[in-house]
Amino acid sequence: MTGHVRRRGERSWELKYDIGSDSNGRRKTRYASFKGSKRDAAIELARLIATAAAGEQVDPSRITVAEFLKRWDTDWCKSNVSPKTRERYEELMRLHVAPHVGAVRLQKLRPVQLAELYGTLAAKLAPRTIGHVHRVLHQALSQAVEWDLLTTNVADRVQPPRVEDEEVEILTVGQLKAAMAAVREGWINPIAKLALATGLRRGELLALRWKDLDTDKARITVARSLEQTKAGLRFKEPKTKRGRRTISLPATAVNDMRAHWRDQQEIRLRLGAGKSPPDSLVFCDLNGDPRLPQTVSQTWAKLTHKAGVEATFHSLRHTHASHLIAAGVDILTISRRLGHSSPTVTLHIYGHLMPQTDDRAATAIEAALSASSTEEEQIGPITGGNPVAMAPAGLKDI
Repeated sequence: MTGHVRRRGERSWELKYDIGSDSNGRRKTRYASFKGSKRDAAIELARLIATAAAGEQVDPSRITVAEFLKRWDTDWCKSNVSPKTRERYEELMRLHVAPHVGAVRLQKLRPVQLAELYGTLAAKLAPRTIGHVHRVLHQALSQAVEWDLLTTNVADRVQPPRVEDEEVEILTVGQLKAAMAAVREGWINPIAKLALATGLRRGELLALRWKDLDTDKARITVARSLEQTKAGLRFKEPKTKRGRRTISLPATAVNDMRAHWRDQQEIRLRLGAGKSPPDSLVFCDLNGDPRLPQTVSQTWAKLTHKAGVEATFHSLRHTHASHLIAAGVDILTISRRLGHSSPTVTLHIYGHLMPQTDDRAATAIEAALSASSTEEEQIGPITGGNPVAMAPAGLKDI
C-alpha cells in the first residue's frame, strides 16, 4: 500500500493512501486531513497505511455524534440496560452532549472538544453530574469502537472534574425518633419501619410479596425490585447479583409485619376482597396495586419536613448500615445484607464510619513481640537451622 502527503495550508495537509482494491480489482483510495508539521503528517500517514493493511481501518462515515447517540440508544441501550437507566442515559446525552458536540462528525470528535464540553457544563452542573455525562459518553463511544465506527475511544484521554466524596445521609437518634413519630399514623409507617429494620432499597420494599416473608423463621427474601419509568411501573431483577438475598429480621420487625398483615386482611375483608394470596404485595394500595416509588419518597419528605427533619427516604438505608457498623458487625455481613455487589462498594460508601482500630493493632503486635522475646529467653540463642521455621507462629507472616 502506498500514499503521499500534500500541503493544503501552512500547517494543514491532505493525506492520500491506498486501502486495497474493490471486487472488480480497482484501486481504492482514501483521504484524510491533518494539522501539524510535515514530519507529523508523514507519521500519521504511515499509521493510517499500517492500520489499513492490518484490516483495522474504519470505514468513512458522515454520521454525527447526535445521530450515533440515537442509534446507540435504539440498538444497544434498549437491549442492555433497564428502562429507567436508558431514560437517564438518553436524558444526559440529549440535554448535555447533543447541544454542544452533537453536530460534530463522530470520526472527527477529538479529546479537546470533550474537555471544552466539560468546561462549559461546569458553569451549570455539579461535578458529579458531569462525571455521569462522561461515563455514559465513554460507554457509548466504546460501543462505537466495537461497531468499527471508531478506532479509539477519545473519552479515554479526557478526565471529568474531580468529585469530592460526599458523606451519606444518616439520621441521628433524635432525628430518627422525630421522623418515625411523624409517619406513625400513615400508610407509609410499616414501609419506613421495615426499611430501617432491613436496609432494603425503596424498590425492593415495594416489590415484596407475602410469600417472600417467613415470620416464623424471621427471614425475608429479596427476589425483585419495583422500578418507575415514564412508561409506567415494572418489576425487575435486583440491582446486583448479590441483590437476590435472604436476610434475618429482628423480632420487632417480625411483630410489625404480623400486625401489618392483620391490618391488611381486615381492610380486604371489609372491601369483600378476601384473604391476601401469597403472591399479593406486602405494601400496596386499596386495590392491591403497587405503591408508586416517587409517592413513597414524596410522602416521607412531606411528613418528616413538618417534624423538622430534612432527610430522604433513602436515609433509612444508610442509618441501618451505620447502626450495624457501630455494633461491630463485620463488613462482609453488612455488604451481603445490603445487597452490594462486593464489600469494596460497602467500604467506599461507609468506610469513614468504621471505628479507628490502629491502637488495637499496635497492642496486638506488642503482645506478639513480647511473646517472641520471652520465648527466645527460654530457648536461648539460635545457632543454626532455618530461622523462619523456628520463629514464633505469630510472627511467621510479618
